[in-house]
Amino acid sequence: MSLAASIVVALVGLIHVYILLLEMLWWDTPKGHKAFGLTPEFAAASKVLAANQGLYNGFLAAGLFWGLWQGAAGRPVQAFFLLCVLVAGLYGAATASRRILFVQALPAALGLALLALA
Repeated sequence: MSLAASIVVALVGLIHVYILLLEMLWWDTPKGHKAFGLTPEFAAASKVLAANQGLYNGFLAAGLFWGLWQGAAGRPVQAFFLLCVLVAGLYGAATASRRILFVQALPAALGLALLALA
């Protein structure tokens, strides 16, 4: 179960690296427009805000990878950052897009469950 937990934690970290890239680098590109359903005008006007969001997603990814790097001793760190991702995913699903529930919250919940079983 420990290996499965580590794999899911790593995948959640990689998802957040991808979100960082979308929000910080690709927001004002066709890739960012498609991912978030943006018009070019809205993307241009909100680019700075999106970059800020992307930075926070990068911190979540860094925390998850830091917890993995610590091995078994890093499980509390992994749990903390997975909880942060879960809360952010639930809030995003309730306020922005239901899709966030499946992209962010569900993988984080799975990771927490696997950590608890490890």
